[in-house]
Formats: sequence, C-alpha cells, structure tokens
Amino acid sequence: MDYPALERAARRGATVELVRHAAAQLEGVVSGGRALRAVRHPLGFVCLPVLRDGAQGVCVHVFGPADPILTGHQVHSHSWELTSTVLYGELNNRRMEVTEEAARPTHRVFEVHSAPSGVDELRPTRRLVRCLPGAEQSSSRGQTYALPAGEFHTTVVPDGRPTATLVLGRTLPGRADLSLGPIRAPGHRVVRRMCDAAQTVRIAQAALRRIHEAHPPSV
Repeated sequence: MDYPALERAARRGATVELVRHAAAQLEGVVSGGRALRAVRHPLGFVCLPVLRDGAQGVCVHVFGPADPILTGHQVHSHSWELTSTVLYGELNNRRMEVTEEAARPTHRVFEVHSAPSGVDELRPTRRLVRCLPGAEQSSSRGQTYALPAGEFHTTVVPDGRPTATLVLGRTLPGRADLSLGPIRAPGHRVVRRMCDAAQTVRIAQAALRRIHEAHPPSV
C-alpha cells in the first residue's frame, strides 16, 4: 500500500481512485485475504485498520445506528493530521474554539493514552479551558476534508444514517491525543471492543455494498 500516493490522490480530489482503494481493501477482508479485525470505537463508529506503518495509518470508518457513542468526552483533538474521504453518506465536523481560561472555565483537558489492549485511559490535566462552538463543515459522498493535528472538534452523522470514510492519518512527533471533559471529572477508562472474524466480514460486506450503490460502475 502506497501511503504517499493516497495522500496525493486525496489532495487532488481523485475520488474514484480513493473509492476503488477502499473497496479493494474491503474485498480483501470479505475474501479472507486481509486478516484484520474491526474495532468498535467509543466515539460511535467501527474502525477497520487497513494500514499501520510507523507514523502513517489508513482506516475505513463505518458509522451506523448500531454503534452508539460510549463516552461523554466527544470534543477531542488528534495527535495526527487527518485527511478523510466520504465513501457514502454524510457527516458534519464542528470545529471548537478552545482558549485557556483559569477564571471561568467550561472544561478540563484530558490526555488520552491508548494501550494495545484496546483500553483508552483518559487522564485529567491541570489545563482549564473555555470551549465554544465554531464553524461546522458538512461533507457528503465523494468529498474530502482535512483536520490538522491539535484542532478540537466533534464529528456527527446526521440522523445516524449509514456513512463511511477512508481516513488517512499521519502522526506528528511530540503531540498527544486530547479530549475535553467536565472540570471536576476524575480520570477514567473506555474500551475499544474488538470484533470477531465473522462480525468483521459482515461489517465489510455491508460497507462494500453501500459503496457500490453510491458509486456504480459507470462512475
């Protein structure tokens, strides 16, 4: 898998190339050629990690009503820069205006430490901030959007409709994954649940079917 080539395709808006790549990866999962397991993320989507190569990663994220949000820490920022192409459906990203505020804060900053076991430990820091809603960006089938590392945001799928994205991520050195939580909340843990082989295949099959419906062969 050529990560730089995928980045270049995303920058120039080569939707057909990116969709074909996502479909090929899912077909490999369905046929048994790709030995990976889908992961149910606490933020309400299923992740199929198709590439992990040092600082670079490629995933297919599948959103649906069967995957509820399991954490109250929905406002978050990544330690990695993200480029995402919507394969089908629609989602909204709302950027948040977060400023340091010790006198009248609305939230505390938590660091997210992820273990290979699938446990995310949210550790409270001393940082107190004020968080206000910023601009919202809506992206639908075939569109690509980018989020820089360190930008606080939330992602919402309108009406819980089926949606999937091809996500490219490049981790930046010296960054941490962060989330915002209640000022007096203690640290806690959330668990990313691993799907078994049969569940992973069913998720990939459903996503592949919707990709073909959204992007018929003539496209």
